[in-house]
Amino acid sequence: MNWLIELKTRNPILYWFGWLTLLGGLICVVMTQVSPTEVLGISAWIKPMKFFLSIWIFSWTMGWILFELHQPKAVYRYTIMVVIVMVIELLIITWQAANGRLSHFNVSTRFYGILFNIMGVAIVTLTIWTFIIGLRFFKLNPADIGSGYLWGIRLGIIFFVIFSLEGGMMAARLAHTVGAADGSEGLPVMNWSKQYGDLRVAHFFGIHSLQLLPLFGFYITRSSRAMIVLSGIYFVIVTFLLIQALRGLPLLG
Repeated sequence: MNWLIELKTRNPILYWFGWLTLLGGLICVVMTQVSPTEVLGISAWIKPMKFFLSIWIFSWTMGWILFELHQPKAVYRYTIMVVIVMVIELLIITWQAANGRLSHFNVSTRFYGILFNIMGVAIVTLTIWTFIIGLRFFKLNPADIGSGYLWGIRLGIIFFVIFSLEGGMMAARLAHTVGAADGSEGLPVMNWSKQYGDLRVAHFFGIHSLQLLPLFGFYITRSSRAMIVLSGIYFVIVTFLLIQALRGLPLLG
């Protein structure tokens, strides 16, 4: 509770937006149980559920770490952009899912193709802006917040940007599965393919370095050198997962 109170103080907009997306995710969880609508053989509500929950985590993460910059104007502009971009993403994904249609890679009609491109522009905007504001952390004095924690934030943002851009591979292919069409048997909840390569695996672990690396730096190591080494190992592992998927090999199965 103390952490939530502090988060609300640090960034009230992302605090409340996080609660809103968490609620949306929980509603989608319920819909997976009560709605018969399916897309590619699974509940249509699984995809919006994952996006709502991922955006909830992202919003609270950025709301927390951006406070360390002590640059309220830059953080406010970034915050407003995050809310606008994520609302666009969630509206399109949820509307398409509710109607039993794909949101990503859906170019079956001109209109659906436009919606897909809008999502692409929105996410590229978010990614580039995150990179730009992330560079500001390289100007901070490690003594102010701890060198391990600071390097966790720096590298977490950089890895987030790199593996967000990996989404461009999926967009170019109009698919996330390598070796077959999307829709093969997948792992529970995440639905990563059990038979073929799946680019979403590296994408997931890559973008969530935004949470994992700062946590490593805060709770596990206070040393900048150790944090850089740990981050390097993590990057190699996620890159291996990407190569594995590109070779058409599943994570498990």
